[in-house]
Amino acid sequence: MHEFDALDGALLIDKPVGPTSHDVVDAIRRQFQIKKVGHCGTLDPNATGLLIIVLGRGTKLSEKLMSSDKVYEGAIKLGETTDSYDADGELVTSLPVPPTTLAELNELAATFVGDQMQMPPMVSAIKKNGVPLYKLARKGIEVAREPRLIHVYNFRFSDYQEPLGRFRVACTKGTYVRSLAHDIGQKLGCGAHLATLRRLVSGKFDVTNAIEFEQVLALPLSELEKRVIPFLKLT
Repeated sequence: MHEFDALDGALLIDKPVGPTSHDVVDAIRRQFQIKKVGHCGTLDPNATGLLIIVLGRGTKLSEKLMSSDKVYEGAIKLGETTDSYDADGELVTSLPVPPTTLAELNELAATFVGDQMQMPPMVSAIKKNGVPLYKLARKGIEVAREPRLIHVYNFRFSDYQEPLGRFRVACTKGTYVRSLAHDIGQKLGCGAHLATLRRLVSGKFDVTNAIEFEQVLALPLSELEKRVIPFLKLT
C-alpha cells in the first residue's frame, strides 16, 4: 500500500455566509495547489458552519462522510413564503402570523420527528435528466420531484419572538431543512421560510473543531498539514 501524503485527508471548515461550497473547494485548490479537493454535503451560500473538505486521496471517502447524520440550528421566519423556501428566494406570499406560542411551535415540530417522505424544493441541486433543478427553476419551469425518505431525530424551538422562531434539528443526510421550514408555515396557514441556517455537526465531526475559511487561506502549507485529519483516521 502507498504511503499517505500529509494532505491526504479532511479539513474541517467553518463556512461563512456568502461563498458556495464549491467556492470554498476552488479557493483551497488554488491557494495550496492541491489537485484533488472536494466537499461532503453542500451548504447553501447563506448557510454557515461545518463544511468537510476532503483532500487528495481523502476524496475517495466523500460518499462515506456525506452519508452521516447532521445537526443544524437556525431561524424560521413565519408569515412569508419564498420560491426557494429560504431567505435567498423571491417572495411568493405574505400573510399575517396567527397568535402562536413557543409551546405550540414545539408541538408542531414534534409531528416532524421520525421517518417521512420529503419533497425536495425546486431550487435544489437535485438533477432531472442531468439538469440541476435550480437551473430549471430560474427559467420558471417546475417539474415533478420524487419525494425522498428522510428521518428527523429531534426538532425543537428554543425561542420565539414573532415572526422568528429559533430551532435546532438533528436529521439524516439529504434532509432539506428549508423544506421543514416551508412545511411548518403551511401547517400554520401563514407560510414560512428558512431565515438562517448553521450546520453544527456532521457524523463524528463538530464545528467547534473547524477553522474559519479566511483563516485557512492565510495558513502556510506546513500549518495546513497540521490541520488535516489523516486518511486513516477517517476510515
